[in-house]
Amino acid sequence: MEAKRNKIVVITGPTATGKTALAIECARRLGGEILSADSMQIYRYMDIGTAKPTEEERRQVKHHMLDIIDPNETFNAARYAQMASTIASELTAAGRLPIVVGGTGLYIDAFLGGLIEAPAADKEFRDRHRLLAERHGSYYIYSLLEKKDPEAAERIHPRDRVRIIRALEVLEYTGKSIVKHQRGHGFAGFPTYLALKIGLSMDREDLFKTINERVEVMNEKGLVQETKNLIHKGYNPSSASMQAFCYRHIIDHIDDKIGLEEALRRLKRDTRKYAKRQITWFKRDGSIRWFKPEDRTEIFEMVETFLTSVHDKSS
Repeated sequence: MEAKRNKIVVITGPTATGKTALAIECARRLGGEILSADSMQIYRYMDIGTAKPTEEERRQVKHHMLDIIDPNETFNAARYAQMASTIASELTAAGRLPIVVGGTGLYIDAFLGGLIEAPAADKEFRDRHRLLAERHGSYYIYSLLEKKDPEAAERIHPRDRVRIIRALEVLEYTGKSIVKHQRGHGFAGFPTYLALKIGLSMDREDLFKTINERVEVMNEKGLVQETKNLIHKGYNPSSASMQAFCYRHIIDHIDDKIGLEEALRRLKRDTRKYAKRQITWFKRDGSIRWFKPEDRTEIFEMVETFLTSVHDKSS
């Protein structure tokens, strides 16, 4: 019998869909705190370009995993998972609901499932099982996992195609359950969470319009000056954080390589491309429940049902 798992809520989706606003409302209603899952908002001094929650928003609800490293430091999903797990454990012990919010899918996956030393991805194996899931539904490949690796099946949602296929893949190529790999890894001490994943989506045209408008607002708020301040603080313009799409074109403008209008055009373009990549990533995860940003009533009904439910698999 599996031990009772702590519940968390995950709010994800592409950039500019209103994740922060929804998370704050959810946290205020349910006595929660926010765990950011954004690979750029971890950096100090990068506020405007990363669309970081404002000071007012942070006063409303406590946020974690923001401003934790300097722009010249390195960071990865494993480190994120370790830090986020510690915070989530402390929150649940204190009776607070951890609400994981962000669009960095790798961080979310690492936090929920851990990163293990296991075989590299096998495209042919994955494509074959994705096709099975498309033809027969997610529960078909989940039933395969239940038969072959019931312990892993206990820990994976029946609609989470990505994790189901990965568990089958690890078993196929190592002869050992992914759970055993996780136990033998540095993530073995991580608590197992039961997660409700809420995804926010918009029509492509509306999303791109919102992205373009957001970039204009960033410019009005002082994105150029923020970038200059980062350079003046001594952070290398060629570092990974400064070369992220939200800053590199502004750096080119500051270096007189392009005009401001062209820099903003490129920033809009690259942000739209980033949103497309996020959409592709999240489409692989069949356990995400998708909503429009305005579907507040339906979202909160689902969250409240999830939190009061005692049955893991159907939550």
